[in-house]
Amino acid sequence: MKKAIIYLCALFLLFSIGCTKEDVTTDNSETAAVVKETPVTTGTSLTKKLVTNFAKGADVSWLTQMESSGIKFYNSAGTQQDLFTILKAKGMNSIRLRVWVNPSGGWNNQADVIAKAKRASAAGMRIMIDFHYSDTWADPANQTKPSAWASHTVSQLYTDVWNHTVTVLTAIKNAGVTPEWVQVGNETNNGMLWNEGKASVNMQYFAYMVTSGHNAVKSIFPNAKTVVHLSNGYDNALFRWMFDGLKANGASYDVIGMSLYPETTNWQTLNSQCLTNMNDMVSRYGKLVMMCEVGMSVGSPATSKLFIEDILNKTSSVTGGKGLGVFYWEPECYNFQGYTKGAWGSNGRPTVAMDAFLLN
Repeated sequence: MKKAIIYLCALFLLFSIGCTKEDVTTDNSETAAVVKETPVTTGTSLTKKLVTNFAKGADVSWLTQMESSGIKFYNSAGTQQDLFTILKAKGMNSIRLRVWVNPSGGWNNQADVIAKAKRASAAGMRIMIDFHYSDTWADPANQTKPSAWASHTVSQLYTDVWNHTVTVLTAIKNAGVTPEWVQVGNETNNGMLWNEGKASVNMQYFAYMVTSGHNAVKSIFPNAKTVVHLSNGYDNALFRWMFDGLKANGASYDVIGMSLYPETTNWQTLNSQCLTNMNDMVSRYGKLVMMCEVGMSVGSPATSKLFIEDILNKTSSVTGGKGLGVFYWEPECYNFQGYTKGAWGSNGRPTVAMDAFLLN
């Protein structure tokens, strides 16, 4: 009976309140930050200070798995410290954590996410929760349904999104943590929960999944901002295709999120294209924007620092103060999983790239 009630509530919210114009954020007093005009010198470039309440963050979802492998973290002076202490000293104020439904090994499941969220919150960090709606990685090439949902109809998948989102966020709330942002899907360039939610096959189904997740978030944390996240933040054609489609199908969400992983040879061009795209998203859809993931080769820390400083400034310069922040993806990663776009040296210390986040 309880399940049936939840299902009916989900459908009611989905179709009766999920697609209203009121979901577009227009209250500048709550969401648009005020630009501080005082110039500061960063590297070799003269820049303005970041907008107030700007998120400077990191996705550190590998943290507990790394710690369980015996990996330790050291500050720039070589003193062993808790990772959140090091990140905060480098100017970071926000943490992003991914959620998987029923992952092999348990990492990134509900319990693991709550453990990391409590630590981050205790360190004074703002929190973003990133729902993948999968048992493993969800990205432009992989949007595999959780095994428990594999045989479900599209209507059941709307309810699955609702139930999973509500269950995890309720547990997070009970743990005393309040996320500021919640992603409904991860790098959903072509939708999620394939094949039913593949946007190129049925944009309407994907839009309804987004709205189901959005409404689930608001039912637990009414003030949290929901995020629809795509990769390749420089690709305006991709973003127009997706968000035109979501708009046409009445999807509800608050923020347009982007990823950007340039090379040392093209970061200036891609950063400029990304800024153009962010401003277009604000103008075209009236939405807030955010860089949910950025990264560059760990082998070029000086260039990475310039890249990060520049994307911080460009995001902060978005029209109307509607650029919310920038998150580096797994900067703490060193000697782990073969990942080469972190911002930590093999000695366990942050590279100079992390100094970019001291910009304020």
